Amino acid sequence: MSSRSGELFDQGLDFFAAAAARLRAEDWERPTPCAGWTARDVLGHLTMTAGYATGVMGGPQPTFPDVARPGDLVDGDPVEWWRATAERARDALRDADLDRAMETPLGRTVADDLAIPVIDLYVHAWDLGTVIGSDVEIPADLIDYAHGYVDPLPVDLVRGDGRAFALPVPVAATATPTERFIAWTGRAAR
Repeated sequence: MSSRSGELFDQGLDFFAAAAARLRAEDWERPTPCAGWTARDVLGHLTMTAGYATGVMGGPQPTFPDVARPGDLVDGDPVEWWRATAERARDALRDADLDRAMETPLGRTVADDLAIPVIDLYVHAWDLGTVIGSDVEIPADLIDYAHGYVDPLPVDLVRGDGRAFALPVPVAATATPTERFIAWTGRAAR
């Protein structure tokens, strides 16, 4: 899956950028489906996630800043902030050996350790879409990728307080693939 992780990470940087570009200045302070987080907090969280991914790919060792809210990390225009963050991540990806061995809960390579950061880019793009009532459709290949990594893992490793996902929520039989996927992450689709 190493090349798939790299491809989806690269595409996800743009996917999130496209969602972010739709928000107006005042939208960044609006709530998201992430409990207690504004759109700016989601951006700050993804800044940390991209920093972690950059470190895993061979950049500086990842550290997580001690901030009261993830949005406190965002300085200046949020869209420009994300552009700079994505550029640093792409620089690391360009030189990364995604097949390099490392032990992770998700597998045995750098590519495996990137799975949650990859998924985050798409899910949080959807979160930003909800801020302005815009539909963000999650690509089918990302949905398959996410299930391939997460479904085999023990529930308590990936779901619950302080974990990547909440428990899945019920969804209507008529739900779209994106709505089913979002419910799988623990969010209620509109």
